[in-house]
Amino acid sequence: MNDQLTLMTIVLGIIHSGIRLATPYLYAAIGETFSQRSGVLNLGVEGVMLMGSFFGFYAVYQTGNPWLGLLAALVVGLLMGLIMGVVSITLKAEQGISGIGMYMFGLGLSSLLFKTMVGSVEGVEGFSELRFCVTDTLCLADVPILGDIFFNHSIVTYGAFALVPLAWWILNKTTWGLKVRAAGQNPEAVDSLGVNVDAVRYVSVMVGSALAGVAGASLSISLLGIFQENMTNGMGFTAVALVYFGSWRPYGVLVGALLFSGVNALQLWVQVLKLNIPSDVAVMLPYLLTIVALALPFRRSMQPAALTKPFERGEN
Repeated sequence: MNDQLTLMTIVLGIIHSGIRLATPYLYAAIGETFSQRSGVLNLGVEGVMLMGSFFGFYAVYQTGNPWLGLLAALVVGLLMGLIMGVVSITLKAEQGISGIGMYMFGLGLSSLLFKTMVGSVEGVEGFSELRFCVTDTLCLADVPILGDIFFNHSIVTYGAFALVPLAWWILNKTTWGLKVRAAGQNPEAVDSLGVNVDAVRYVSVMVGSALAGVAGASLSISLLGIFQENMTNGMGFTAVALVYFGSWRPYGVLVGALLFSGVNALQLWVQVLKLNIPSDVAVMLPYLLTIVALALPFRRSMQPAALTKPFERGEN
């Protein structure tokens, strides 16, 4: 009986942790989905996340208001998306290289600002779990099994999951979503109908970058409550990979994010329980899963035809 109870506790812990850990991946990957569907590959997501993480943390550190932190991260993400748009869309630089430049810029500047404006690792009181309490003593989060899984997360986590159907609806059921998809698939045809392809791509990249900023803030003011140098640790690059894994579809991205974060939660529990598995092998599990998923050939055939290709008016 005790063994069964322990096993259930571990399984519930993995599921709960997996849902929480999916939060930054969902924001960043859904944002990158908008960017890539319009034809722009932004490999600078990692750098944007770091900047959003720092400015979100710093705003809360100074004001104590997590909503201002979230707003600060969103604005910083928008500005970095604008820079990315100028470099990749207006100046037509090679998108992979400009994205790496954006990553290095975000990594270096966030570290510099942290050292000069904060100096050491400090904690902040960010978004806490909602718990959905009916009375002071009765909360939905206390419901056995399901309570901890569904009703014990912050509003930032719920926002990440709500973003998935919203993104699907925007991309598939709105005029602007049609323009985004067309700009990434056949920009010449879109241009012939009088639609400004560059404007569509600018908005898409800026929206995607804003969500990447929020993804970074979800780490520093929701999941962890601290900021430290390079705290994203490759999450932005994983988010880009999840777009490919999800075949450029929001629900596919959701499956990939949950699968990746679930395996990540599993490896954390493996280390906590000190199972007879080398810690390095446990840490590699999520990334091995991503590599295997990206190796599937049918996913490459679904990518937008004009992805990474600069658009010039008048080209055939």
